[in-house]
Amino acid sequence: MSGRSFFHEGDRVGVLTTQPLDRVLDYTAPAGGCHLGAFVEVPLGPRRVIGVVWGPGQGDFDSARLRPVKRVLDVPPMRAEMMDFLGRAADYTLTPLPAMLRLATRAPGLGDPPSMRRIYRLGPATPERMTSARERVLAVLEEDDAVYTLGELAEAAGVTSSVVKGLVKHGAVLEAETPRDLPYPRLDATLPGKALTDQQADAAADLRARVAEGCYATTLLKGVTGSGKTEVYLEAVAACLARGRQALVLLPEIALTAEFLARVRDRFGVGAAEWHSGATMTERRRLWRMVGQGGAQLVVGARSALFLPFRDLGLIVVDEEHDTSYKQEDGVLYNARDMAVLRASLNDAAVVLASATPSLESWANAEAGKYARRDLPARFGAAVLPEMAAIDLRAEDLPGGRWVSPSLARAVEARLAAGEQALLFLNRRGFAPVTVCRACGHQIQCDQCDTAMVEHRFMKRLMCHQCGETKPIPETCPACGVADRLAPVGPGVERLAEEAAALFPEARIAVLSSDLFGSARALKARIEEIARGDADIVIGTQLVAKGHNFPLLTLVGVIDADLGLQGSDLRAAERTFQLMRQVAGRAGRAEKPGVALLQTHQPDHPVIRAILAGDEEGFWRAEAAERRAAGVPPYGRMAGIILSGPEPRPVFDIAGRLARADAPLRAVGAQLFGPAPAPIARIRGRHRVRLLVKADRAVPLQAALADWARQVKLPPNIRLTIDIDPQSFY
Repeated sequence: MSGRSFFHEGDRVGVLTTQPLDRVLDYTAPAGGCHLGAFVEVPLGPRRVIGVVWGPGQGDFDSARLRPVKRVLDVPPMRAEMMDFLGRAADYTLTPLPAMLRLATRAPGLGDPPSMRRIYRLGPATPERMTSARERVLAVLEEDDAVYTLGELAEAAGVTSSVVKGLVKHGAVLEAETPRDLPYPRLDATLPGKALTDQQADAAADLRARVAEGCYATTLLKGVTGSGKTEVYLEAVAACLARGRQALVLLPEIALTAEFLARVRDRFGVGAAEWHSGATMTERRRLWRMVGQGGAQLVVGARSALFLPFRDLGLIVVDEEHDTSYKQEDGVLYNARDMAVLRASLNDAAVVLASATPSLESWANAEAGKYARRDLPARFGAAVLPEMAAIDLRAEDLPGGRWVSPSLARAVEARLAAGEQALLFLNRRGFAPVTVCRACGHQIQCDQCDTAMVEHRFMKRLMCHQCGETKPIPETCPACGVADRLAPVGPGVERLAEEAAALFPEARIAVLSSDLFGSARALKARIEEIARGDADIVIGTQLVAKGHNFPLLTLVGVIDADLGLQGSDLRAAERTFQLMRQVAGRAGRAEKPGVALLQTHQPDHPVIRAILAGDEEGFWRAEAAERRAAGVPPYGRMAGIILSGPEPRPVFDIAGRLARADAPLRAVGAQLFGPAPAPIARIRGRHRVRLLVKADRAVPLQAALADWARQVKLPPNIRLTIDIDPQSFY
């Protein structure tokens, strides 16, 4: 990247486009010139595409034949630290730079000129006649500070536009013409926060001091569930805003945003800007532009919010930093936790990694002194940590086809009698994970993937959880044609709900699973209803473990604590420990004490014993010792390589050629394992072969991998994917 910052009309400039090309393209600067980092529209063949001026032109193409930049977009140029971040992230993840730029330009209408638009807000009047459709419109407008167009408001409320227009006539909804992109309301960092305990106050003071230093620093904020981590790091946000800088809070689940935004409003007087898949296109465009202009102080978002064009980013908070959803598993493969640290280091920003059960990577970095660490070992106020115990399923009289043990059923009945809530946790969506023909033994599999289809009885469909394909539940076996012999095998949350309804016929049962809600808004609404007491028994997947606060919930029953311990994933023990501790933490978060009961066939398993004992530091030390001895992350480096294609033989042939050409890897001391069929050998009709590379921490692995992969020319129908620091091994 050149130090030159402005290019005059006719100068040769290099433009990085979002198109899948392997180089920066040369153009000439337009009339009026352009800055380094300017967002531009350029001709590419017969099309016009968006790009960024990346520096002076470098090619030897005849200058007289270069095409000019068509126009400079009316947005601030990309800042130097953002360009540096995209380049370093591309180098680390071995991602083509244009693909990284696509992540940084995911704003609809980026090239549209400024204009006026008609928006709709909550009005002061109440309509004479209220209908359910009108109630839904008003509920959407009352929920947040977002701006809606007519179509977006109608879609969000599930009504026709005529319903909205009717409310406008009554004055219940206001219609106005405004500039297309308005700044967000200013947050007041001087408002007082909640009263903090001594432990919380000490941790908050430390975080405020790091923000005030105005330089890079990462802190691991480790606090038991219910310890007030959010209130502590909101003090860091306040310190950041008081300095006139911007803050970003990453959350692992859209459903968490409603509760968090309410806490932001309580702390700062207004809500934060939101960036996630549930936000409207209008809001996404507005936020992208306002972040670059400084018109958005605090952004709450999903992992892709890391690629927004912040003008002056001073703080990044990664809440539930251990959560696996921070790893992008398709397209550009990156870990948002690690990229947050990288971006902060280039922006002189502070990072807070918050979790009750941190990732071993973050724990090890704190142990090594790379990160500071602050602990919150006690729950806030009257709440205490739940009592934990195992239910030994080997000693329970549990009939076949049943999953709630008599001991757990009695515990649930006691909580219901006391007017409290119980949670039954099973990390399996749908009704049953496998459907088997009892006549011939055939398992119904996806037509495109080598995986069993999951029965979703609520939807009356079979679904593949790899590619999303669905089909009706057949009445006869597809293999042998025999009718009425297909049987669901194993439980999912829907089957567990059916069993709970039979065991507790008077109870109100709510199922929380991501596939059961058509929108993030509907999921948020249901979570809020449960928190108010609109359910007696909650049945959920890992969705319920992610930071939700149910004040009436005093019992957590884990149906199958052994589930995550199966398989050969090197993080199986860590993830089981995290998930069990997190879900147990949903119990007893208010005044009433809670209990967590883990059903297990292996009560003496080291992980189960560590969960019950609550010896988190002991668990991490033991897990770290095993990983260090094996030379695997975080004490070694790994890369997963997947080759895929429509036919298996060519994929295996190329994988074999790559394996034999491993000299660049051996030169840096890296080991290559494979090739072998991937655990799921076919997804979306493509056959998959896996290789695995393992190396020491200090090895320049990316350069060696790039040299190695360049040795083999791939046919057009075969793809090679390299995953640095893989989190899954399917």
